[in-house]
Amino acid sequence: MRTKLHNLLLIVGLSILLAGAAYFGYREHKLVKEQQVIKQDYSLVNSITFGLFSIDTWRDRLSDVMNDRINGYSITPQQKKDIQAAVEKELHTMVAKVIKEIDKPQKSITGKVKKIAFHVLADSDSLQAQVRTFAKTIVRKVSSPSSQARLKDIASSKMNELEGQTFDQTSEANEQVTKYIYRKYQVQDSAGFEKTVNQRLEAIWVLTIKNTVFMLACVLTALLLWVAMRKQVHLRTTLFVMAVLFAGVVLVVGLTSPVIEVDARVKSVDFILLGEHVTFQNQVLFFQSKSISGIITTLLSQQKLEAITVGMLILLFIVLLPFIRLAAKGAHMFYKNNKVINYLAFEASKWDMADVMIVGMLMTYIGLNGILKSQLANLNIHTAILTTHTVNYTSLQPGYFIFMGYVIFELVLSYLLRRMAPAFVKPKRYRNIKRAEK
Repeated sequence: MRTKLHNLLLIVGLSILLAGAAYFGYREHKLVKEQQVIKQDYSLVNSITFGLFSIDTWRDRLSDVMNDRINGYSITPQQKKDIQAAVEKELHTMVAKVIKEIDKPQKSITGKVKKIAFHVLADSDSLQAQVRTFAKTIVRKVSSPSSQARLKDIASSKMNELEGQTFDQTSEANEQVTKYIYRKYQVQDSAGFEKTVNQRLEAIWVLTIKNTVFMLACVLTALLLWVAMRKQVHLRTTLFVMAVLFAGVVLVVGLTSPVIEVDARVKSVDFILLGEHVTFQNQVLFFQSKSISGIITTLLSQQKLEAITVGMLILLFIVLLPFIRLAAKGAHMFYKNNKVINYLAFEASKWDMADVMIVGMLMTYIGLNGILKSQLANLNIHTAILTTHTVNYTSLQPGYFIFMGYVIFELVLSYLLRRMAPAFVKPKRYRNIKRAEK
């Protein structure tokens, strides 16, 4: 009776911890999914396809610069002097050519009459002397406000004509996407969107870390009960079965939460055109955030046989087998002489690739991070007219560390089960298991 009471109290206490671990794991899962959605929205709005690689965007940016230059243009006093000097030079040359043409020997009577009339009515020196007056009149007309306005209209119309011939049909899609996402986040412009996204991501990250720590703390507390009650043989079954349930919770959260995030951006581009700065900010080159379950889904959805094969292998050895082995460990406490259960609990560990997945994901992260840093470094340009700055935000996500926590916890469970095996397994069977392990 006393043993049943102790087991009941232990089950109640561990159930509370298990519920806490499940709750914090669920909250962590929801938060990282929300973070993933926000970052996907951000990468869509700031996609390099709609920005740096968009002809429409470049057309609009360059058009703004040209229109500013056209609308702000006015002829300065120095430019008036330069124009007048150029006009005088042309007029002197033109008058000299006309006089030279008239002074040619004329064979016809009409030509001779024109030549005599010209010299009677006009004098070449007086014509050259009037060039300055003509030039001033021309410059005054050209530099008048009405003339400058007509010139600006002509230049603007030509710019608009050129704009109409330059497009890649991304502006409409970009406008629709931007309006939808701005409405979703209740902002009016890019500055407000940037501020809102950064604030929400920061808050989500803090809550994610807290929920992850609290979940692992519940698991660690349950594990520490082993240390406190390791000599209570009558409580071992309850402790172990509940520990298996804790491991199951950690495994589910680790499989469904993002484990790696690849985020490569062109932080800023500053191009100087006609003294004006043409800038682009936070252009997302590539963004992907994947969980282990997401990786499996992506592989299985491919049309290539090799991708489907890899997806099936990961599903079998990383997802299904760990759950089966956990169930076998729990069942072993009640069915100690079942050969299938004993095989899965003790000998199938060589087929369980969860620990290999941890190493594989770490190596993938190191490789991707190194490649991205190297390639992005080549895009950093610093010249007088062009400056670019790239950043690499690739990182391991909480799901990786939770899945690692499961792997460590499962190793501890396997160790504890082997230590308890002599108390539950017949001596002959236990010797056979130990001999097989060697």
